[in-house]
Amino acid sequence: MKKNFINQVPLPTCVVDKDGIVTGANPLIKNVFVYEDIAGSNFFTLTGVKRDTLLNANNEEIIIFRNNRLFKIRTNENVKPDKDIIVFFDEATARETFRSQLESDRAVIVYINIDNYDELIANAGEDNKRVLPSKIDAIVRKWGETYDSPVISTDEDKYVMYTSRGRLAKMAEDKFKVLDEVRGIESEIDFPASLSIGAGMSGISLTEASDLAEAALELAIGRGGDQAVVKDDEGTKYFGGTLQAIEKSNRGKSRVIAHAMKAMINDADKVLIMGHRWPDMDAFGSAIGAYCICKYLGKDAFIVIDKHNEALDTIYNQAIDTDDYNIIKQERALKMVTDKTLLIIVDTNRPMLVECPELVDACKARIIIDHHRLTEDSFKNASIAYIESYASSASELMAELLQHFAQKRFINKFEAESMLAGIMVDTNNFSGRTGVRTFEAASWLKRAGADTVEVKRFFQMDKTEFKSKASAIARADFTDYGAAFAATRGHTGNTQIINAQVADELLMVKGVKATFVLGTNEKEQTIISARSLGQVNVQAMMEKFGGGGHFTSAAAQVNEPIEYVEEQLIKLVREQMSPENN
Repeated sequence: MKKNFINQVPLPTCVVDKDGIVTGANPLIKNVFVYEDIAGSNFFTLTGVKRDTLLNANNEEIIIFRNNRLFKIRTNENVKPDKDIIVFFDEATARETFRSQLESDRAVIVYINIDNYDELIANAGEDNKRVLPSKIDAIVRKWGETYDSPVISTDEDKYVMYTSRGRLAKMAEDKFKVLDEVRGIESEIDFPASLSIGAGMSGISLTEASDLAEAALELAIGRGGDQAVVKDDEGTKYFGGTLQAIEKSNRGKSRVIAHAMKAMINDADKVLIMGHRWPDMDAFGSAIGAYCICKYLGKDAFIVIDKHNEALDTIYNQAIDTDDYNIIKQERALKMVTDKTLLIIVDTNRPMLVECPELVDACKARIIIDHHRLTEDSFKNASIAYIESYASSASELMAELLQHFAQKRFINKFEAESMLAGIMVDTNNFSGRTGVRTFEAASWLKRAGADTVEVKRFFQMDKTEFKSKASAIARADFTDYGAAFAATRGHTGNTQIINAQVADELLMVKGVKATFVLGTNEKEQTIISARSLGQVNVQAMMEKFGGGGHFTSAAAQVNEPIEYVEEQLIKLVREQMSPENN
């Protein structure tokens, strides 16, 4: 009876039994599999579709590609697990081709910025001031012509491109080669020219696509430039990012931020200050700096810290002993919030990492001061966001801001030392991620009374941790492509600190380009610290593990066993760094 039925169906049709074996098919089945005699064959082998999947085929779209055609799989109604299933192959080649073409032709908006344009022109020789912009302009326009996509200049350092989803896919396939071409321009400047590209595409509207493109460009710039970010309704993709962020010499922005901060602090009834969970020296130092500003303006301020690592004990206890700083727990902070309470967040720009996420939702007014590169989940609606990825630390940014509030220094010795400690921990004692402004900030703190010998006392560790650090360095493994791997033993709240120090130390070995150190904290989380000398983007690698940071300094916390994480990390590093894979 089934055989007579399927022979009358005007679609390629077959019957699959409870074991997944084809028991019969009509002659039209040759349109799918080229030949008619498929009886006795395993349906999964023929199609790649399991029998269990067929039980829900009429509710979920199942499409297969066979014989240069697309077929949508349907089944008889009321299929049961222990009964034969009649499978119909509805050809969808024309329909899917048309839909695919519509999708490929969907409009895409691309915003292009020349990174650090003012710095670029200011540092160029007289001849290059005219030639350099012309070279970049020619490269950008030629790149657009390659993909039949018009490029329009909207300012001396800004462009907009109109293209399609299909053409954008080709640009992505070519890894946005315009980034390499602009970076390769020869000039007499001590840093290369670069672009930031933000592309947005949406099935909702062109306005939504434009909004996505603007957000993508902001993300590309916030991550240090020299990269392309593509955002659509589904998510975000990153391309490029081979240069470190360039330090800006213009202090105009910090002056504007300081002025805006002053207005917001004066309007608030109180100020709550917090950094990331398990704060380090930089989070604590920059929080102290924010507290000083509030105190100078005569506003009640409170630093929110629930738990901290042992490495912060010395400086934290000194702050508590002075009784000069209102350091409170999350529970009390939440009870203090009113409609006029201002929240200042330091040393992180991601809601998921803050000390108390509930405070973010409770406070309507928020200020973010951070030096980490932006990620897709960074704060989107802060009242003020002073996020500069070129800066060494949040403490450096805070030291600059302090200078715009009064002609004379109004911080004491301990406060200056707290911020200097923050700078030192994030620069590994000024050996990495430092610019002219880093030393200027440190110099200002030194004049404010900071004692470098006293700061060094903040970094002392106990004998057990020192031995753990020395043991990890002694057991480190080195690859022939410039990577060093190490692991610390034991479960401690200071794993992150020890790992970072081991990673910094291993960079001193000749031939090492990047270091990766793993360990386990007291919560059984796997901690990764990654460092590089500038040839390797460790931030991009750590983002694969849900972490982040900077081009040369990054980290991640993973809720997986250390053995599994180590295996995945070694595989990723080999793919990114081994000459065989590049």
